[in-house]
Amino acid sequence: MTIHGADGRTLSPRGLETRAKLLESAEQVFGEVGYVEASIVKITEAAGVGQGTFYLYFASKQEIFDELIRDLNRRVRHAMKDASSRGETRLEAELLGFGAYFRFTADHPALYRIIRQAEFVSPQMLEYHYEKLAEGYVEGLRESMARGEIGDIDPEVTAWALMAAGEMLGMRYILWGDGSVPEHVEGELARIIRSVLEAST
Repeated sequence: MTIHGADGRTLSPRGLETRAKLLESAEQVFGEVGYVEASIVKITEAAGVGQGTFYLYFASKQEIFDELIRDLNRRVRHAMKDASSRGETRLEAELLGFGAYFRFTADHPALYRIIRQAEFVSPQMLEYHYEKLAEGYVEGLRESMARGEIGDIDPEVTAWALMAAGEMLGMRYILWGDGSVPEHVEGELARIIRSVLEAST
């Protein structure tokens, strides 16, 4: 995927590195102080670059906030897809995907706060985040139904319900807990997923 700067130019490897550094700093700043208190100055200071450098990559605070949500969304989806692809059954794939989500959340605890800020700061990005997560999930469930791996479910309703379960468990045990999901919770999650999917395996 070709990535461009604020002026439309194709970014060099060094430019991509600087852009990634700005996004990483934005994640830190938005997560720590919130959108309202965040500023381009705080983001550039955290990134260790000059304020003018910011505008080579992003036109505004709003733009980097929106791009940060896209970036986090891409990365968490990639992590979940990569992990779930190693499952031999749908249940295994589900649990591996949830595990990847929990690990990502532990590494990026600001994700929760940033997504919740989007409800007020950038509602379209809030919808984008969840729709993109659901998109691949629904497709995967439909494919599993076609192969007879799970019962006759409604893929869309099931995907959103299980996404909600993952988000709430992540909040309870990762964000508010010690940063990991206890073994007994993983076992209970497996039971819930098995019941929901009516797995035949």
